[in-house]
Amino acid sequence: MDKVNQRDKDLFENLFVLELANNHWGSLERGLKIIRDHSAIVRFNNVKAAIKLQFRDVDEFIHPEFRGNQDLRYVKKTEDTKLSHDDFAKMVEEIKYRSCIPMATPFDEASVDLCVEFDMPIIKIASSDVNDWVLIEKIASTRKPTIVSSGGASEKDLDDLVQFFEKRDIPLAINHCVSLYPSEDGELELDQIDYLRNRYPSHVIGFSTHEYSDWFSSMLISFGKGARTWERHIDIDHDSVTVSPYCSLPSQCDSWYKAFHKARDMCGGCSSSRRIIPKQETEYLNALVRGAYSRRDLEPGYVIDKHSFEKDFYLAIPLHKGQLSCREVMNGEKLIAPIKAHERLTIEHVDGPYSEDPSLKKLILNRGV
Repeated sequence: MDKVNQRDKDLFENLFVLELANNHWGSLERGLKIIRDHSAIVRFNNVKAAIKLQFRDVDEFIHPEFRGNQDLRYVKKTEDTKLSHDDFAKMVEEIKYRSCIPMATPFDEASVDLCVEFDMPIIKIASSDVNDWVLIEKIASTRKPTIVSSGGASEKDLDDLVQFFEKRDIPLAINHCVSLYPSEDGELELDQIDYLRNRYPSHVIGFSTHEYSDWFSSMLISFGKGARTWERHIDIDHDSVTVSPYCSLPSQCDSWYKAFHKARDMCGGCSSSRRIIPKQETEYLNALVRGAYSRRDLEPGYVIDKHSFEKDFYLAIPLHKGQLSCREVMNGEKLIAPIKAHERLTIEHVDGPYSEDPSLKKLILNRGV
């Protein structure tokens, strides 16, 4: 399996994307409070986070015949949550000031230009735009690192998109996403993280989630499966505005980040090589190792043979310091001292590497009881 290159790891690994979306409700003051409240929890939990805005050129995004239409929810919400260029500029500056990464999802080509103007380090492609090749071409022209959500996308959709970014050598992370708002636990399809990691091994795989009842379990599972970037919608309980069930409050994100730290601690952080075994663990296991004992009196000159070992020796706990154990291969060693029945076989009884090699001798002398 290919490995994710270090460039993409540095960009995307362990990145939390906090989707502010339209929860500012057209109010700069509310948007700034969301940024401040959530960035404080980010800092407290010592995580890397981006706060993501949504950009639309509202005058072009909605067809003239449908502007002001109160019956179409998407049209109404887009118009109700419109912010000015200067308002967005102030929010971007606040995100930077609060030591988070500014990020945006552009929904049209003019909004991609706005991402460039605001020098957004990362651009997001929404699940709804996985097939919008006019927009995708425009995003790719910026050569900015990109995250895409996979909700509703077919395998071919994803293959085409990934190959497009790979050919241009543009960093790309791929989020598993179920576009149900909110999502029930049984709708999360977390095994798709395995699928995406196997199909796109050169890319960081993430999890964009909309569940509303548990901020802990899916983090433990998704981290264990190899997701390394996460996204949630965020909001605040303020000004009597109804919080959508798929949005996370600062206190809920706090639980989410704590679950991340717990998952990292439990997984250990090393998946490409064997872990370093701590001394305490080695000492514990050494106490369970069986030591070699003689079944009968044996004289010097006796040669230990693997075929007759069970006839002349037996293995039992505890293992004593200096005693040979079941871990040593004993075949061809000669006794240089007599040994009595039920006496432990030590390095002082035999010739060969266990008594001659200084490092082996030290290890055997210092283990056991």
